[in-house]
Amino acid sequence: MAHSAPVSASTRGRWGLVGAAVLVQLALGAVYAWSVFNKPLQQQFGWSKTEAVLPFEVAIGTIFIGSLIGGRIQDRRGPRPVALGGGVLYGIGNILASLTSSADQLWLLVLTYGVLGGIGLGAVYITPIAMLAKWFPDRRGLITGIAVAGFGFGAVIVAPVAKALLNGTSDKTSVFLPLGIAYLIAVLLGASFFRNPPRGYQVPGFTPAVGGRAVAGTRVYTLGEALRTRQWYLLTAILTLNVACGIALISQASDAAEAITGVSAASAATLVGVLGLFNGAGRVAWAWLSDRISRMTAFLGMLLLQAICFFILPHATAFAVFAVLAALVYLAYGGGFGTMPATAADYFGTPNAGAVYGAMIVAWSIGGVVGPLVTAVLYEASGNSYTLPFTVIAVVALVALVLPPITRLPTQPGRPRPHNEVTGP
Repeated sequence: MAHSAPVSASTRGRWGLVGAAVLVQLALGAVYAWSVFNKPLQQQFGWSKTEAVLPFEVAIGTIFIGSLIGGRIQDRRGPRPVALGGGVLYGIGNILASLTSSADQLWLLVLTYGVLGGIGLGAVYITPIAMLAKWFPDRRGLITGIAVAGFGFGAVIVAPVAKALLNGTSDKTSVFLPLGIAYLIAVLLGASFFRNPPRGYQVPGFTPAVGGRAVAGTRVYTLGEALRTRQWYLLTAILTLNVACGIALISQASDAAEAITGVSAASAATLVGVLGLFNGAGRVAWAWLSDRISRMTAFLGMLLLQAICFFILPHATAFAVFAVLAALVYLAYGGGFGTMPATAADYFGTPNAGAVYGAMIVAWSIGGVVGPLVTAVLYEASGNSYTLPFTVIAVVALVALVLPPITRLPTQPGRPRPHNEVTGP
């Protein structure tokens, strides 16, 4: 009994870490507000649409570098130094982006916002996910969903702020300075509270499930061991395809709403802001649901839902119908990010969650580049119509349905999973 008292106290303190994690993710999620910069940058510097979106694509494309490196360091040193270091890189990348002052300095914006910001974002992003999976073995799906929900909501908060700043100045890149400072403060403040549970940490009354719906494996894997299992690649493929489908719409949501339904640009922009709420909500809702119906059943639901919606979307000329379908796609897109961290922890354990799931973030980079690229190419190839690209995306989602049923817990030898799974600093 003497031992249980301090453990219980540590358990109660874990909810404060959730608040710190959400604050950090709100700052990181600002990356999804990039669309508000597209037209202002095109107008100021005469860049094409492809050039204006390049910094965002590079940021998404380099996230996995930060998550891979940061995840490995976190498993050895703990979450706080990784989150603080990544936060500095992310904030400084945005701040330095404000130095872009001429049309021939696109490279500078790509280097600062894209490369520095993207790598820093990836390093910070992975830390609260891996950390909270260790603190909440009893609510793993729900809590990792909440941990990344802030990321989905970040753009909802930042987009109107950035738009107001852009409207108030002729030097559009100067907006990155105050935004970068705000991101830096938010991440450093939240990350300063990050810590792993103490050795021997247990949740009173909780015993890992060995049957039923949400079942965890019985072994702990290092990154190298996980990479030698087929399950790691199957999970990464599921996440890649879920990302590619969802972000295909996210990259075109405003333009598609105008083209398909005929609404004004202002109405389309308002819709995009509202859809961001569904991105965040999906991360919590699907993760919570996966605790109850199983992880793979949840992914089947996400992919099937996207397939149905994408088949209908090109023909949804009524704005209300289009908005509902788009919201469902955003829910499923966010759901993948909310559910996969818990899935990886179930399959490979939490002691090396930073490295194992950090490596899986390559799915975000691949899907985040391929989805929008394929959609844009097919859109132009079909004479500026969304019927072909959205139908192709629907088929991709249908084909992806074969993956969850064959993705079972790994059976290769690893070391036995301890009851509490907590190791490291």
